[in-house]
Amino acid sequence: MKGRAVKLREAHKSGSPAFCSVVWCPGGNYIVTASAADTAVLIHDAAAVSGGGSGRGSSSAPVATVRLHKDGVTAVAVAPGSGGSLASGSIDHSVKFYSFPEGEFQSNVARFTLPIRSLAFNKKGTLVAAAGDDDGIKLIATIDNTISKVLKGHKGSVTGLSFDPKNDYLASVDSFGTVIYWDLCIGGEARTLTRVAPTFRSDNSVKNVLCWSPDGQTLAVPGLRNNVVLYDRDTGEEVSMLKGDHEQAVCSLCWSPNGRYLATAGLDRQVLIWDVKSRQDIERQKFDEKICSLAWKPDGNALLLADTMGRFGIWDSVIPPTMKSPTEGTPDLNSTMAPLFDDDDEEEEKPSTSGGLEDDLDESLGDSAPFSHKRLKRKSAFDDHSNVDSEDEDLMHQLESSKRMKDKHRDTKKDFGKVKGDSATSGRLVTTTMQAAFQPGSTPPQSGMRNFLAYNMLGSITTIQNEGHSHVEVDFHDTGRGPRVPSMTDYFGFTMAALNESGSVFANPCKGDKNMSTLMYRPFSSWAGNSEMHILSLSGPVVTAVGHGDQLAIISHASDCLPSGDQVLDVKVFNISKGAQSMSGRLTLTPCSQLSWFGFSENGQLSSYDSEGILRVFSSQFGGSWVPIFSSIKARKSEDESHWVVGLDANNIFCILCKSPHSYPQVMPKPVLTILELAFPLASSDLGANSLENEFMMRKLHLSQIQGKMEEMAALGLDTTAYDDEAFNMEAALDRCILRLISSCCNGDKLVRATELAKLLTLEKSMKGALTLVTRLKHPVLQEKFSSILEERMVNDTRTGATVGFSSNATIKTRANSSLAIAYSALLPKVLQTGNSVQESTLPKQNPVNNNISLNVTKKQEAGQPKEVKDSTRKVSPSLTPLNKIPKNSETKRDRNGASNATAVHQSQQGSAAQIDIKSKGSEDSNQAEPQRPVNPFAKLSSSKEQSLSLLDSIKKMKLENEKVDKANTKKVKV
Repeated sequence: MKGRAVKLREAHKSGSPAFCSVVWCPGGNYIVTASAADTAVLIHDAAAVSGGGSGRGSSSAPVATVRLHKDGVTAVAVAPGSGGSLASGSIDHSVKFYSFPEGEFQSNVARFTLPIRSLAFNKKGTLVAAAGDDDGIKLIATIDNTISKVLKGHKGSVTGLSFDPKNDYLASVDSFGTVIYWDLCIGGEARTLTRVAPTFRSDNSVKNVLCWSPDGQTLAVPGLRNNVVLYDRDTGEEVSMLKGDHEQAVCSLCWSPNGRYLATAGLDRQVLIWDVKSRQDIERQKFDEKICSLAWKPDGNALLLADTMGRFGIWDSVIPPTMKSPTEGTPDLNSTMAPLFDDDDEEEEKPSTSGGLEDDLDESLGDSAPFSHKRLKRKSAFDDHSNVDSEDEDLMHQLESSKRMKDKHRDTKKDFGKVKGDSATSGRLVTTTMQAAFQPGSTPPQSGMRNFLAYNMLGSITTIQNEGHSHVEVDFHDTGRGPRVPSMTDYFGFTMAALNESGSVFANPCKGDKNMSTLMYRPFSSWAGNSEMHILSLSGPVVTAVGHGDQLAIISHASDCLPSGDQVLDVKVFNISKGAQSMSGRLTLTPCSQLSWFGFSENGQLSSYDSEGILRVFSSQFGGSWVPIFSSIKARKSEDESHWVVGLDANNIFCILCKSPHSYPQVMPKPVLTILELAFPLASSDLGANSLENEFMMRKLHLSQIQGKMEEMAALGLDTTAYDDEAFNMEAALDRCILRLISSCCNGDKLVRATELAKLLTLEKSMKGALTLVTRLKHPVLQEKFSSILEERMVNDTRTGATVGFSSNATIKTRANSSLAIAYSALLPKVLQTGNSVQESTLPKQNPVNNNISLNVTKKQEAGQPKEVKDSTRKVSPSLTPLNKIPKNSETKRDRNGASNATAVHQSQQGSAAQIDIKSKGSEDSNQAEPQRPVNPFAKLSSSKEQSLSLLDSIKKMKLENEKVDKANTKKVKV
């Protein structure tokens, strides 16, 4: 039965049919209209429109008029929530933002190359989707107006967009009638329904549309048979169809706030109101022109309409009063933890969230004729029984849908990262809430079972709930540590705890304004330590906090989540004993992940582990950075495995292996710790030596950590001697690893990489070993390169006055004078072999460290050296020793200042030995020699008259001189 006729008023003048848009503001106080034939966007007072005059002569004027587009406006949308923005899209290829309801221009959001056809905000207003004749749907983050993702897949103009109320999907439809579900978790297609909607060809006054139900369970799409088809949220399968008296295709539709009713408009100029459960139309209106846009009032029983000639109006009291209100039982999806379906013990009148199902209709609703509100009757006992059965069917449908959803997400998680798109930023686009606070090492409570309040490298604290209290036990992994800690009866309801060598601490949440939180410290010894408390205010909600010695690290939220779903977390480290803040910065997480564990390693290194299975440690390198040192995905043996982190030391991570569906350990049976080696998540090594590459990076990281500690202690004026041996051993281990890598480079013809690695060697002995290695492997090019590196370092050491050319600065500073003299004396003599003759060559050198320290080496001192030092000073590879020219007579050269530097060579006829005497000006003791600089066998000639020669030229010259000596010896033998 036809109700009171709805009269429309003119808003936009149009000489020919053109598409018009109408939307409500979230509170229903204002209405926004736009037309493709007009450049203006009008904001109206809803009360004036509903209660004012009607027809062309209406005197009510819009509240605001915005004329910033250069061509007709084809789409408008209002962001949800108070103070939201108004967005408009136009044929001029632009999308603009305005304040609402003032209508003041805010910014140009995006530009397209072709006209815009559709706009839509997500449920939270953090994302707006814009599409049209261009290739692709642009997802724009409203926080900074940047394009977060471009979704491509449609072959025609995208004319309709609708965000799933749960922020999981975006549905779109194009001019060819193809519908695509876009999964916002992966930023790609979830499923495609090809040519399921009508096509309007060149008629731009109407367009294909679609709309999600308020609970997000079904998607309403115009059908090909002048009907409306409802598709399942998870599977995309057809679940219902609304077929009535539409004589032509449906061109617009919208849901009531509670999802019980659906309004549709067709090319036949009719508007029908459907009861979704009974699949019958219960009200209808016919208009003079095609209705191209519908919008249901968010909190009322009113429908907003607009026709193709720029007129609009409000249909009040759409649903008859004898039926349930369209706002009764509106789904509340503000909470991300909202249940999928209502509890069984709720009121009978409370509606289900399964698509607005009516339970007040008579059994006789089988007639296909138009339905009048006069035919409605009160439900009978039989109706109650049938409705209960129907609701049970709906509940089963929801359970099956939920199961399909879980299976779908399990499949899409496998394909994560394979989806490609033209995105300005990568990652998921789900707008999640801020991560809730948690305690590292704790597990969720389970009814009738024990759960962990704390679990770390020392032990665990478990609890089990009883009637009115809980039973708490403390256990240590090392049972021989001491007497067992007695159990405790908990009447406070503690939900978190921490454990260390001194004692345990417990806390419970605040319950109401008057019932404050309780914090209790329970020492293991009879005398408690420092019990002082400090109170701090942080800039954001706390996520977690951990301690190590005097260090306290706190993680807090820096801001709301980004549009991509990333958490924004800050980390601060405080030194409690000194009352100082030692670190402040941003915590690095894998995109779209959450923090799963946070703590200190056994050696005090700050560490974090996220939900994507990446373990990071904080390093002082590069001004402070987070370094990934473990990947759970690479370490697990099957896809159903996960690692629950307990702690870590310098080389290993200690975790508990959990298998799906459990992501955390159970108290019983007692969990077993799994020890895994830390490894950088490297893709592959071009040398085929992944373990060596990982060892190299790990040792380099450890060395930087040790040096950082030494620098901090030196800055505070503390003694760093305790770290000297550790630093030296780490340098030696790093050099051994580099030598093995150099060997791999030589075998793989990676000569450039080998040269770069040689520059990283720290100790002189290691550099000599590298030189020996490349010589044995017959790489003359590397031999020349390494010799140049060795020579350059010796020259630099001479200039800077370093005591030992290739040891760390920290090691040099802490050597005792005697050890310094011995280490330096080991570098004095170099044996140079020429045939059967042996020559010792030394060069004068100034005292490199302290003028008060004498480094004169006598024969007694040399005799007192350790055997290893003496051997290292005497052993020189003959293949690496160049032949020096042996002068026939003693020669003396004087410099400009008159100083003499004479070298006398006395060679016996057998050529078995050579002696070198060095005299310097002003020398008082002829029995002592001045400290001598180690001679590099590949050093360039230092003659002032000769230019420096390359290594290759030097070798050639040495060979010629050697040949001359051999010839001279041959002549002497003949004589």
